[in-house]
Amino acid sequence: MNNGFRRIVTGHDSDGNARLASNAPPVRIVQVGGAAGATFYEVWHTLETPALIDRPSEEPMESGLVLAPPTGGTRIRVIDFPPEGEEIQQLDEAGAREAFGAMHGAAASRFQPGGAHPLMHRTQSIDYGIVLDGEMTLVLENEKTTIRTGDIVVQRGTNHAWSNRSDRRCRMAFVLIDGRFTDGL
Repeated sequence: MNNGFRRIVTGHDSDGNARLASNAPPVRIVQVGGAAGATFYEVWHTLETPALIDRPSEEPMESGLVLAPPTGGTRIRVIDFPPEGEEIQQLDEAGAREAFGAMHGAAASRFQPGGAHPLMHRTQSIDYGIVLDGEMTLVLENEKTTIRTGDIVVQRGTNHAWSNRSDRRCRMAFVLIDGRFTDGL
């Protein structure tokens, strides 16, 4: 599948010199929600902070798609969101939990009947969302805003949903950093 971008990973050879460890499209690509669903390009993740910098420069193994970053770690991914179809608006609580369950994130679902969006969710992380192409609506419980190419969202563990209300694909990059709630959040 040609996604239009490469994942270039640097590393070190046996003498400690910089080298290209990978220069190809991401290898972990996951479609969520069937043919009309979002496509996740899993670019890289780390298991801890500070991240270990070793010679092999291999990404830690992970099975399946995981919504949140690893505990104490980070994750970068690119997501292609197709225009939102009616099937998303028709989701019930079980459907929303199943959608997040496909990403090992069922507990993140914050579905509320009559709520702002069926795919409201919350993770204990700081997420930087960067619109690479297109536009997206960021939905919060009582507010929403449209973000466009070049806009950056700093998502601070809040309950939210992403809704592509345009007529074309929106591509976003996300950097996820494990976090910890304080002050009774």
